[in-house]
Amino acid sequence: MEQFGAFVKMVDGYLWGPWLLVLLFGTHLFMTVRTGFIQRKLGLAIKLSVTKDKDGTGDVSQFGALTTALASTIGTGNIIGVGTAVALGGPGAVLWMWLTGVFGIATKYAESLIAVKYRVKTESGTMLGGAMYALERGLKMKWLALLFAVFTAFAAFGIGNGVQANAVASLINETFQVPLWVSGAIMAVLVALVLLGGIKWITNVCIRLVPFMAVMYVVGCIIILGINHTYILPAIQEICRSAFSARAAGGGFIAAGVMAAARYGIARGLFSNESGMGSAPIVAAAAQTRNPVRQALVSSTGTFWDTVVVCAMTGLVIVSSVIGNPNIDSINFNGGVLTHAAFNQIPVVGTVVLTFGLITFAFSTILGWSYYGERCAEYLFGSKINIPYRVLYVIVTFVGSMVALDLVWDIADALNALMAIPNLVAVLLLSNLIVKETQRYLGNIDEIDTNPIPSRKEL
Repeated sequence: MEQFGAFVKMVDGYLWGPWLLVLLFGTHLFMTVRTGFIQRKLGLAIKLSVTKDKDGTGDVSQFGALTTALASTIGTGNIIGVGTAVALGGPGAVLWMWLTGVFGIATKYAESLIAVKYRVKTESGTMLGGAMYALERGLKMKWLALLFAVFTAFAAFGIGNGVQANAVASLINETFQVPLWVSGAIMAVLVALVLLGGIKWITNVCIRLVPFMAVMYVVGCIIILGINHTYILPAIQEICRSAFSARAAGGGFIAAGVMAAARYGIARGLFSNESGMGSAPIVAAAAQTRNPVRQALVSSTGTFWDTVVVCAMTGLVIVSSVIGNPNIDSINFNGGVLTHAAFNQIPVVGTVVLTFGLITFAFSTILGWSYYGERCAEYLFGSKINIPYRVLYVIVTFVGSMVALDLVWDIADALNALMAIPNLVAVLLLSNLIVKETQRYLGNIDEIDTNPIPSRKEL
């Protein structure tokens, strides 16, 4: 097992190496140019996300699809992942992380557009879409579609479930001395109750939970920054200088060069917002929308909220706290410890914000990824797999809370990278269609798409 674990770590390190980071960030830049800087439509996209499209075809509202996608992307990576980037890449990593969010909006837009464009109706009448159908219907590459579905169905158990459950149970155990199995049992029951109702119950929970948890976390960060107000400007200056300077950092920060700052900032930013991985488009395909562009705009706001807002707030809290508290030495801290140390410098508020954020972010991620995994399993085996998949998912929630799944994390991490490859193939090879659809509907966002949605049997 030790040898197998070492092998998985080696594969994981290769998959998430510079080549994939360049491919992902390069796709962000490419689609930004190809879509005519679609980020300029962010205001319209946010407005559409809270506007119900009564004439649209789909299973859930556009806002419901967005909050479900946000449930899976706003997770522990937004808190611990930011700390890891700062610990390994210095404060400059925060700026690079932020830039991945800005340009990642274009890729999230593109992958969501083709997910809606090529979605189909299942036997029960619900919508099913994502990279697997874009590859099968748009590019006639079913073999690659099957690989994407396999990678996603298995990745959901790890990065989307077991790892998150373990993070919540461990935190509650450390903070309140609650046994791991008790927390695991409670989470498993809550997850089971939500999954019983399928996508509509998942979205109903996410519609209520995601805005509440995000607002509470951001408000908490604002309070902490208010306490740290003297160090905000120095923190911003340090972040900007360190992103483009190879000079040694001060104030307890690691002496990281430009490459280290870019590497860890980009990697954690990409991992946090999932732009290019192909996960969020799966739920985008279920949205009630008149045309692909309308939902693609809504989905693109997920990257903005996840990275441009939440990750940036976390990064600013950490850097300002380190500057203001010399006893926090980021050189000797890993990401998790650094984040805890930064937040815990603020009496009462810091601990509450961090604990609340980690628990709610992790739980919502479990719900969001359950839908991704189930839809991919249904693509592979049909609707008969849905109930068994949900049962197994609940079991993993309970088991994962009690076992430190380091190997599972590494395997799931590798599967996430493998998900991205076929998804990026679909985005890049269908970029001409993405441009045409954008030009067709952007001038009249309320135009109805008259193309019929085929049933899965017709394929």
